[in-house]
Amino acid sequence: MAWIYLSIAIVFEIGFALGTNATKGFTRLWPSVFTLLSAAGGIFTLSLALKTLDVGVGYTIWTGVGSIGTVILGALIYKEKITPAKLGSFAAIIGGVVLLKIAAGI
Repeated sequence: MAWIYLSIAIVFEIGFALGTNATKGFTRLWPSVFTLLSAAGGIFTLSLALKTLDVGVGYTIWTGVGSIGTVILGALIYKEKITPAKLGSFAAIIGGVVLLKIAAGI
């Protein structure tokens, strides 16, 4: 169940990051509400996942996979460029997540 909570937390994390850009400095009401609810949802579901997972594993996967999702969706939604350096960073993050899961015995 912890991995399901962590997956939900990652979705919230991506929503929070993308929503923050849409708030225009928290000057737009509905994007600001969405962003704050996403932040709260992400922290809440992460805390549920961390009841079982080690904090080092859970938090690192949450931020790492959330970062990848944010970059990919940022490129699709906000037309941000994905450079070779970003692709290399994705590979490093994915490799780190895989190694963390192996180290955690999962």
